[in-house]
Amino acid sequence: MLSFKNTASHHRLLSAMRREPVDATPIWIMRQAGRYLPEYRATRERAGSFMTLCQTPALACEVTLQPLARYPLDAAIIFSDILTIPDAMGLGLSFIEGQGPVFAHPVQTAAAISALTVPDPAQLAYVYDAIRLVQHELNDRVPLIGFAGSPWTLAAYMIEGKSQSGFPLLLKMKNEDPQLLHQLLQLLADAVSSHLRSQIEAGVQAVQLFDTWGGILSTPDFEIFSLHYLQYIVKQLKGTVPIILFTKGGCRWLSQIAQTGCDVVAVDWEISLKAAADMVGSQVALQGNMHPATLLQSPELIYQETARILENYGKPTGHIFNLGHGITPDVPPEHVAALVDAVHTISAKRMKEEGVA
Repeated sequence: MLSFKNTASHHRLLSAMRREPVDATPIWIMRQAGRYLPEYRATRERAGSFMTLCQTPALACEVTLQPLARYPLDAAIIFSDILTIPDAMGLGLSFIEGQGPVFAHPVQTAAAISALTVPDPAQLAYVYDAIRLVQHELNDRVPLIGFAGSPWTLAAYMIEGKSQSGFPLLLKMKNEDPQLLHQLLQLLADAVSSHLRSQIEAGVQAVQLFDTWGGILSTPDFEIFSLHYLQYIVKQLKGTVPIILFTKGGCRWLSQIAQTGCDVVAVDWEISLKAAADMVGSQVALQGNMHPATLLQSPELIYQETARILENYGKPTGHIFNLGHGITPDVPPEHVAALVDAVHTISAKRMKEEGVA
């Protein structure tokens, strides 16, 4: 059995991460604290800006806990953003309505990249303060998940200066000056490792790495420019808390991702869980993988799709139910309640029938 810090054995989520028997399949949802909740929108309006919401520990704590007040979820995930690291590097992050994240100072030259340094943890202290507040309020009711973006994904935003279809400036640097890009990616790998380590010290009981844009790469380039740095980060953190890796569009590489030493591989909707399980074997747990658009359907159809996914996985252990990406703002909150209830009800019945629980 694996042994981690900050991980009480009784939590359903952590047991599933260790591929141990559980009484029901655990569920948490990417972006579970977000715009689909009216209480989140109210807190966001009170904060005045997204960055203020992120950087005010009391408010970040408040929105982290909001979905837990509504639903019997099996984990909380700290409210923050993957771009807090480049913001702490001085790139000037802001969020523009209808456009998303924008950096005032993108890094597109050797001089700009050479000027960057790994942020001092004090520059991101608001994240760690929020974690401590949340843990105090949770009082060990459910585990708290921390997170960060992958170096490749962070570099995409930092070089482009914003979210851009295909990230042409990023790919241009990859093709024309790969050594410079590797310089940036290694710096980001060190920064992400430091940030996650500080989150663990503040009290998170698992961490997830979001490789949101890894899927735009070819297989050889994914291994060189993304997977290499994911593996580096996993090595830095191994033995602390369970580590989840999520590459959106990465179903081609699940076996390689599983070999990084991570504990859980998160899967999007582009592959069945059965096929994913066949690719990774018994070395990791799997997380996923309902299409977020399913939550726009009726509760009856949500129940049917939940049953199909659980049946498709086909094993009594080693599965964490989640969406294949983040929940969308147009999802009715009552549909999330239907999903959580379906996951727990269907899986608990199955565990009992199979004598697992």
